[in-house]
Amino acid sequence: MRTVVIVQARMGSTRLPGKVLREVKGRPLLAHTVDRLKRCRLVERIIIATSTQSQDRVLLELAKKEGVEGFAGSENDVLDRYYQAAKQFGPEAVVRCTGDCPMIDPVIVDMVVQHHVEKKGDYTCNTVPRSFPRGYDTEVMTFAALEKAAHEARQPYEREHVTPYIFEHPQLFRLEQVVAKPEYFLPDLRLTVDTPEDFEFTREIFEQLYDRNPYFGIDEVLDLLKRNPKLREINAHIQQKSMHADPGK
Repeated sequence: MRTVVIVQARMGSTRLPGKVLREVKGRPLLAHTVDRLKRCRLVERIIIATSTQSQDRVLLELAKKEGVEGFAGSENDVLDRYYQAAKQFGPEAVVRCTGDCPMIDPVIVDMVVQHHVEKKGDYTCNTVPRSFPRGYDTEVMTFAALEKAAHEARQPYEREHVTPYIFEHPQLFRLEQVVAKPEYFLPDLRLTVDTPEDFEFTREIFEQLYDRNPYFGIDEVLDLLKRNPKLREINAHIQQKSMHADPGK
């Protein structure tokens, strides 16, 4: 199955502007995300999908530097941005990730893609309901499902967040879920970057794990947090923004 992963990213985050280019261990957060996605076995191509705003041109430059595709589309209609980006490459399946998840685990991404293929779903995710820590979010959809959503979704939040039209219409799409095993069932743990506290938490984890293994996975992160439980206090109070708010990505 021809599968592409599209990473949405822009500079205009409301709570932490320019977050995707903030550096840890000498690399931008978005570059860390790309580094990890390159290790996915079941993904053929990586696309960074940003907006046509002038401030986001730097992300197209980063894509070129990192040897992946870059695409510029609508700033606020992220669903159309995904659709137009995917349409260029003729994939059978599209993986949605975001540029503010620098600890995304390629093993988990491949797990979701594999489940999607085996179950022949239109849409497969590990986010609805949430079971994995936030930051390992992976959604996979057929190109046909993405195209249908792009043509039919009307509500602003459906356009801003790409996939709600799909997972909120089970009568139209075959939906599949990947639920975390008990040892990974930590839906309240934030391993994404949306605020200064998230960034500080992420920086601390990278400082302690990156030099030993730049591609540390979920097991290493959870082991570190068991040994240093106070680390979780850095961003434990942060509330995730509602789907109906500006996604800021």
